[in-house]
Amino acid sequence: MGRFSPPDRRSNRLHTMNRILPPTRAWPLHGVAATRRIEADATDALPPHTLMRRAGEALAQLTLALAPHAQRVWVAAGPGNNGGDGLEAAALLQAAGKQVHVTWLGAAEGEQRAPADALDAHARAAAAGVLINAEWPSGLQPPDVAIDALLGIGATRAPADRMAELVERLNALACEVIAVDVPSGLDADRGQAWGTVCVRADHTLSLLTLKPGLFTASGRDRCGAVWLDTLEVTDDDTPDAWLSGAAAPVSPRRHAQHKGSFGAVVVVGGATGMAGAALLAARAALAAGAGRVIVDWLQDASRAPGLDALHPELMMPRDWSLSEPAVLKAATIVCGCGGGHAVRERLPRLLSLAGRLVLDADALNAMASDPQLMVQLRQRRPRGLATVITPHPLEAARLLSRDVTQVQADRLAAAKALTELTGCVVVLKGSGSVTAALGRTPHINGTGNAALASGGTGDVLAGWLGGRWAQAGRHEAHLIDEFELAFATASQAVADHGAAAEPERPGALAASELIEGLRRRLAP
Repeated sequence: MGRFSPPDRRSNRLHTMNRILPPTRAWPLHGVAATRRIEADATDALPPHTLMRRAGEALAQLTLALAPHAQRVWVAAGPGNNGGDGLEAAALLQAAGKQVHVTWLGAAEGEQRAPADALDAHARAAAAGVLINAEWPSGLQPPDVAIDALLGIGATRAPADRMAELVERLNALACEVIAVDVPSGLDADRGQAWGTVCVRADHTLSLLTLKPGLFTASGRDRCGAVWLDTLEVTDDDTPDAWLSGAAAPVSPRRHAQHKGSFGAVVVVGGATGMAGAALLAARAALAAGAGRVIVDWLQDASRAPGLDALHPELMMPRDWSLSEPAVLKAATIVCGCGGGHAVRERLPRLLSLAGRLVLDADALNAMASDPQLMVQLRQRRPRGLATVITPHPLEAARLLSRDVTQVQADRLAAAKALTELTGCVVVLKGSGSVTAALGRTPHINGTGNAALASGGTGDVLAGWLGGRWAQAGRHEAHLIDEFELAFATASQAVADHGAAAEPERPGALAASELIEGLRRRLAP
């Protein structure tokens, strides 16, 4: 079910709801502050209670579509407007013949009095015959359904007391749970739970906008399938991020082209005992379509492999890194895959001369521990030389002199900090990988799954990125912005890498199998 437009019998509005993952297009993501501004502008322009009623209609329609045979519906409604959205839906679901029970934590009067919109929704639900009290139903089983309308985007701390108890009840249910806007207890901006108590939903209906936290860090695990209803509100402002992941067309090869038309990739890596990392990167670059792929081993020449028996087309000359400057300038170099400590010796020359440079793994660790290498890295951008770095959270933490917890606490902010530190295009790997660059709106990747959590898949990403980048813009060099090209190529490479692991399967995906999945991505 990717998109549906069911008729609404109680209003003239036709709902057009989109299922967001896997992405078929780029989606704008707006954080809490931007969403609040959009909501305020729309509220000022519309009659009272309009947005909440639209939200309730959308929620009711999604519930009916996802659980058409449900007899009982439990709505856990908080004291604010998120609870009001749930109450609006409850009235419509009751009218549709469902047995609806609302556990409401709001108050009609006193210091904790609910907002006016929520009180209006409460009155409408009560008038529709909905059972509203402080208790919760027992014995909910599929095909019954529950709705988490406890906390929305305004939450700034973990659910506590009675609300925390309701979250635990929701998480213990055997039936499906639909979250309104964001699972209660999840930070809509950062994708992290505010504490230890957070709803794990099967579906999340995001209202007005899509929020970044739904797609990165713990967001994917907490939200389940994500749906969007904009409530007929549009906004043309620059988003805080973009959700990427849609497939990109691959230009057909022309008969007159030759291997030199598709660039050269050089993988500098594979120190003693780590040859596999370099071979995975090189094979991925080959699968990506690079015209020539070279492995420059970081180990003693007498011990280095001279041939890849599976892919004898890979070239393995000695000391390629010592080539003439013009040769280094023309190549796309992927450095660090299985590089060990030996990579440190090669980096000064590569940083100085490489035209297009992808830095991964041990190359990044060397940067983090050597201030002079970091100076050289920062000097590449002013010299017009583009670099992509692909750290996982621990490598990012080392570069930023932070700990992993700080990086993961705000992945968008960490990626932006890395771009400011290095001047590079940054791919911060992990759940909802973030691609960021100076002066550009970051991308959060919407493809992939936990099957990618296996050794070597990062090497495959680095090689695939290098292989796609080697071909990009080769015949339009005078027309392109090299840094924009690096950013776009990196974002698409991350999307391809994730999509090659789909559909999700039990256990881990071997890196060598991932390469075959990527190869199939290029097939017509």
